Amino acid sequence: MSAASRAPLCPKRSNRTRRAALTATGAAVAALVLSACGSGGTSGGGNSTNFVMGKDGIATVDRGERTAAPDLSGKTVDGQRLDVASFKGKVVVLNVWGSWCPPCRAEAPGFEKVFQSLKGRGVQFVGINTRDTSTAPAVAFEKQQGVTYPSLYDPTGRLMLRFKKGTLNPQTIPSTLVLDRQGKVAARSLSPLSEEKLRTMIDPVLAEK
Repeated sequence: MSAASRAPLCPKRSNRTRRAALTATGAAVAALVLSACGSGGTSGGGNSTNFVMGKDGIATVDRGERTAAPDLSGKTVDGQRLDVASFKGKVVVLNVWGSWCPPCRAEAPGFEKVFQSLKGRGVQFVGINTRDTSTAPAVAFEKQQGVTYPSLYDPTGRLMLRFKKGTLNPQTIPSTLVLDRQGKVAARSLSPLSEEKLRTMIDPVLAEK
């Protein structure tokens, strides 16, 4: 076979190699996005959610514009059954976290401290643990950080996706929502929270009559 007749085969092989490389690169990028902690910010919002972003990075919704939280029920990381709807009448703080997430470890002690100080005033904390492939690292995280409030186990993010579009960004971990006493979404943060900012987020909702 002449060199001329062999030449067309080279571009085809090169194209196949190029496509394979692009596919592998795309898969690697997707895996990185799914495994990385979110950096927070304002992504995941939208006009349909009625959130108004404050200068402190906390978004709030006026009482008349709020929407109800979806069904949030299932097993906790320690195997118990939990339904967030059972806390209706209380202010509920929902914190989305993962044991693999450094900002989650940083904010956990402050969350536990605020929970302890407010639980007697009708405030309930509930975690939503996500992307941990088993409950063992989540349980170890809670023990290490001294977290005593329950966390629903949501490894695939299905509970997060039940919220109205734009309320939560599944790629942004940690995230925090505050539900009012009627079970409606009143405030949101898509960034890690200090103890001070967490209190700033909860206090106006707790003050509502």
